[in-house]
Amino acid sequence: MTSTAKVLGVTAIIVVGVGLIAGGITWAVLATRGSDVPPPELIPLEWWQHCTLYQIYPRSFKDSDGDGIGDLKGIISELPLFVEAGVDAIWMSPIFESPMVDFGYDISNFYNIHYEYGTMEDFRELLKKAHELGIKVLLDFVPNHASNESEYFINSEARVPGYEDFFVWADGIDDPNDPTNKLPPSNWVSQFGGSAWEWSQRRQQFYLHQFAVQQADFNFRNQAVRDEMFKIMKFWLDEGADGFRVDALPYLIEADPADHNGRYPDDPLSGRIEFESHQLGYTIPLYTKDLIELYDVVYEWRSFVDRYLEESGGDTRVLFSEGYANVSMTMLYYGNEQGSVGAHFPFNFDFITDLSSKSTARDFVYVILKWLTYMPYGGVPNWVFGNHDNNRMPTRFRESMVDGLNSLNMLLPGVAVTYQGEEIGMKDGYVSWEDTVDVEAINRGDNETYMLYSRDPARTPYHWNNLTNAGFSTAEKTWLPVAEDYPVLNLALQKVAERSHFKVYQALTDLRRKERSLSHGDYSIRALSDSTFYLVRYLPSYDTIVLVFNVAETSDTVDLSRIPNMSLPSTVYVSSVHSTRLSGSNISDKHLTLTAGEAIVFKSQPI
Repeated sequence: MTSTAKVLGVTAIIVVGVGLIAGGITWAVLATRGSDVPPPELIPLEWWQHCTLYQIYPRSFKDSDGDGIGDLKGIISELPLFVEAGVDAIWMSPIFESPMVDFGYDISNFYNIHYEYGTMEDFRELLKKAHELGIKVLLDFVPNHASNESEYFINSEARVPGYEDFFVWADGIDDPNDPTNKLPPSNWVSQFGGSAWEWSQRRQQFYLHQFAVQQADFNFRNQAVRDEMFKIMKFWLDEGADGFRVDALPYLIEADPADHNGRYPDDPLSGRIEFESHQLGYTIPLYTKDLIELYDVVYEWRSFVDRYLEESGGDTRVLFSEGYANVSMTMLYYGNEQGSVGAHFPFNFDFITDLSSKSTARDFVYVILKWLTYMPYGGVPNWVFGNHDNNRMPTRFRESMVDGLNSLNMLLPGVAVTYQGEEIGMKDGYVSWEDTVDVEAINRGDNETYMLYSRDPARTPYHWNNLTNAGFSTAEKTWLPVAEDYPVLNLALQKVAERSHFKVYQALTDLRRKERSLSHGDYSIRALSDSTFYLVRYLPSYDTIVLVFNVAETSDTVDLSRIPNMSLPSTVYVSSVHSTRLSGSNISDKHLTLTAGEAIVFKSQPI
């Protein structure tokens, strides 16, 4: 809001501004025009509220022992990269003991490190060295299910007292065509294809697995299961972990048979004739996903980590939740209007699910504003452009857009999330059917259709240099093949190049750390055309930061005078590697022509 006042006889405009993050108020500003008033007082942010968070897929990051598989010592050896890249925190996909059916998301021992990745001593060394460098370390927590090789499952299958109901067990339905056969309790379909129920000969019941057969779903209606999750979290927090990324939360709780005449109800049919009964999409997951009770579990976890902080001191331990859901259900992970507080934030996958190379500038603006509009007061936004479950960012969009997408990520308010390789523009690698190891691709596809489902192309090894196996490993064969473009697309090459995606990324993280307009300022975003949009970040008495980004496949000329709070001339801070506008140059003409995919970040005068 604004008002006018007399300050030492000079008429001044007083602006009181409220920002987006840090408990709903990131800055309170008393700024004036026409008088010498000091800069606004800025409320300090907690470490996670404006961090650059980097996802490591450990199996593909760096192999230290030549077995073709990335490991903890490999990560330790490259920790200086994160300092160089301007990363504040890392989170690692699961590193716990596992049969590796789903490459770590099928955990057999939640309290130990998988042998291929190293030892507890390696983990402690990683924590120590990361913390010495000022880098926070988050773990991937997978509470929805456990491996059928875990002691939990073995004991539950054997009906060991205390474990009988650790998983979701149900009697089968008599087969009218075969009295010796039992049919699954309901028509629920696994996320990896086939029935979500598997028969246990030993227990003579079916168990639920919403993912692979080897990933049995915990029963969160059992308090003993909930208590075990607290024990797991406390164990790793006591070791020094800074928090968790929490996996697959929409599937945490299923319908209660007590509400359905003692049986698990069938999901309604989707009516989509292209799917058969064993295929994902045949049913609508009404009773298996996004049940309202799951949020109470998340709120309990938040209370737990907050109590842990009170009792142990130190910096905030965080919970970042993973769940692909509609926007209303996603926002409930933040908390509810009755005062319950949930995850520090739910990951925002809208750039993955709602945008592609065909999206217009207006689509980008709409998707960004949707999150900021629905986000509850006091929430911290975040932006995710890729992960281990989806095609890589340059593959889903275009190579020419890499720097623009990284710029957008770094300049939007809140947390910027980077999946390993995005800082150098890594694309999907080719993985043949013979080399495919992803359980989802194997279960849902065949040698002709597997690429529709495979997550392997986004998981190929990191490109360190142009040497053997891209510098990832000295092994003759790596767990997934290295992408063929590594000789021309790798970190070492980009470090010495005059201009590169990595150097753009470094410039952006440096700007992000220095500019208070980015950490504490407000925003304005709008399409200038179908091709180009702008993002403005501003804070009274601090530099205004402007991104102009052409997301189209053709050039576009825009009118810079339409951008609020941008004054001309403005200085180019950084631009796409294929841009002709170099850092430090001034733009004074209001008409600006951008080539396909070109992005320019400007520094402009304070408002």
